[in-house]
Amino acid sequence: MAGVDHFEGFEGSYLGNRDVLRPGSRLECKICWWVYDPALGDPQWQIAPGTPFADLPAHWRCPNCDGDAEQFLMLE
Repeated sequence: MAGVDHFEGFEGSYLGNRDVLRPGSRLECKICWWVYDPALGDPQWQIAPGTPFADLPAHWRCPNCDGDAEQFLMLE
């Protein structure tokens, strides 16, 4: 992907740049609006509570709609 320095696409989209994420960052799937909350983790993928989005495995996808992690939007 060329030009990671500028963001193309949806506002709030981190586009796979995990450097912009904080440990407590909550992200929302732009397809189905499911929210990944690190305080809760993801039981379907056996992700323990307290796991930051940036630490999710590369193969992780939205447990609700199978959307790619790079398509998630950062929440305030």
